[in-house]
Amino acid sequence: MRAALGTAGCALGLAGSVLGMATIVMGLRTGRTDLQRKGISFVSLVLAGAVIAAFAMEWALLSHDFSLKFLAQNHSRSTPFLYQVATMWSALEGSIILWCLVLSAYAFAVVHRFRAQRDDPLVAWAVLALLGVCTFFFALMLFPANPFETVSPVPLDGPGPNPLLQNHPLMAIHPPFLYLGYVGFTVPFAFAIAALVTGRLDEGWLSVTRRWTVIAWGCLTVGIVLGAWWSYEVLGWGGFWAWDPVENASFLPWLTGTAYIHSVMVQERRGMLRVWNLSLLLATFSLTILGTFLTRSGVLDSVHSFTESPIGPWLLTFFGVVVAVALGLIGWRGDLLRSPGRIDSPLSREGAFLANNVLFAAFAFVVLLGTVFPLVIEAVNDDRISVGAPYFNRMTTPIAISLLFLMAVAPALPWRKASGELLRTRLQWPAWGGAAALVLAVAVGARGLAPLLAFLLGGFAAGAALRQLFLATRARGLVRGLTGRANGGMIVHLGVVIVAVAFAAASSYSTTAKVRLEEGESASVAGHTVRYLGVEESVDGDRQVVKARVEVDGSSVHEPALTQFPNATQTIGTPSVAWGFREDVYLTLASSPTSAGGPAVIGVIVEPLVSWLWIGGGVMALGTVLSVWPGRRQRRPTDPSTSPDAASLVSTAA
Repeated sequence: MRAALGTAGCALGLAGSVLGMATIVMGLRTGRTDLQRKGISFVSLVLAGAVIAAFAMEWALLSHDFSLKFLAQNHSRSTPFLYQVATMWSALEGSIILWCLVLSAYAFAVVHRFRAQRDDPLVAWAVLALLGVCTFFFALMLFPANPFETVSPVPLDGPGPNPLLQNHPLMAIHPPFLYLGYVGFTVPFAFAIAALVTGRLDEGWLSVTRRWTVIAWGCLTVGIVLGAWWSYEVLGWGGFWAWDPVENASFLPWLTGTAYIHSVMVQERRGMLRVWNLSLLLATFSLTILGTFLTRSGVLDSVHSFTESPIGPWLLTFFGVVVAVALGLIGWRGDLLRSPGRIDSPLSREGAFLANNVLFAAFAFVVLLGTVFPLVIEAVNDDRISVGAPYFNRMTTPIAISLLFLMAVAPALPWRKASGELLRTRLQWPAWGGAAALVLAVAVGARGLAPLLAFLLGGFAAGAALRQLFLATRARGLVRGLTGRANGGMIVHLGVVIVAVAFAAASSYSTTAKVRLEEGESASVAGHTVRYLGVEESVDGDRQVVKARVEVDGSSVHEPALTQFPNATQTIGTPSVAWGFREDVYLTLASSPTSAGGPAVIGVIVEPLVSWLWIGGGVMALGTVLSVWPGRRQRRPTDPSTSPDAASLVSTAA
């Protein structure tokens, strides 16, 4: 029954997508707005199909219906409730359900938001593009990645999810946020396609999609930070970012999306960078599809990637179609995309944004090259090579430092041209903030060119952001001074600075040791005393757990553990962290006692400022919310040829 219900949901979603597309196309070709409206209304059917499919899968998981092949391979009766729910997105087929659910929800939200403009061809083409993407992903579920395929005979139980994916609550939160970000970029992509097809390439469509883009970017940011936190809490290596290929797959669209959010302001203000902005937006969506291919096709060896599957050629073909259509439309509309303005001076806001974009593009290229190059070599020569953290750190550190410098300078620059006197006035206090940060870092023992530059420029950038917020709150009051795109963006900048400084400190000054301790014995690591109090063995469901009790600095007791999951070939370590605003003491049980009362090997990593990574991520999330908070100003299109419908869209979006 559940298999039939889920398959019916997938079929309903696909049918709704195809019928909606056909009806909208017919309406656009004949000029019949009633057909456009009917075609757009099919989005409700698509959402219903996705909800039915997701409900059927969760019902099967919670009722242990092992007649479904997906459950027989990825579920277990002994899996805790939270991870039973999260099992849907712990493996390939179920993750496509989540993708379709989020995508159809976004499409429904777009239709609801612009319900008064359903006769507008721009909205019709945007919904058509959204339904096209829905068609592809529902087709994936019905054909190469069917989550409701059945097995016979029906097993009594299954192996459960990967033990690493049922070892921390973040597993239930981190992937949905990533999907909200990944899939959310489909909305601005659809409106970009619509603008190119209709030829309405003024700044109106940018205002329509601004909040959608920022929301998608904010969700992706939260997903990436939560993923780093999960890695830190679960994998037992003491790190939070390993330049894993799947981490890079989510980071790439974040980079291009960040570049777009900055450069689009130049187009709105000066009418410039039109081709560049469209290219960034289309590249961001294309990179989400490429990232999906990398993580779902089995071409990567990663703790995150799913097993090899037949959907790789489908995704790669879809990626090629998206890129070809995007490039074709940009080439077709080349004459309409010519910018009416130009950059008057490098020392201007638009000049800084252009430099910002060049750096972000270089950053994305470096990450993309390091991620894809090994795959190309393997495909061409059948040789397996790896590109590790040293390459990424060496290539991206200068770019990241340069971006910190621009974060400090850009808010102080006016549009068109800046004078030296104006810059001295605006940058005086931020510069003192940077100098103070450097002096403080040296005073507490920081050394090394790259981290000291990060501390200096981090203080500089934080000072610039705080200066802008102070001026805004003084002029507009506390609430209005902290909301809106510019002010919320400054709070995001503060979060980025916190993350950058914490990343530099934790990466440069951590101390790692392994100590072999008898029961009651102590050891000192980087100024912290750890005392081994003994071990406790227990059974948690069908898991065998060995916990070491370790006292840190004579106060708190922590319990790093080793867990043997059923059907797992290796023991899974679970670290325990003594949190602190100044530094963390990260504990692992490297080796449990071989006999009662025997010695244990405790891994100890002391890492400064790690907690500030998660705090900085929270500040970035707060800034994102404040930047999309509704304001009083309504920006109108600057192009006099903009149609009344476009103006209505902009008013609705604002």
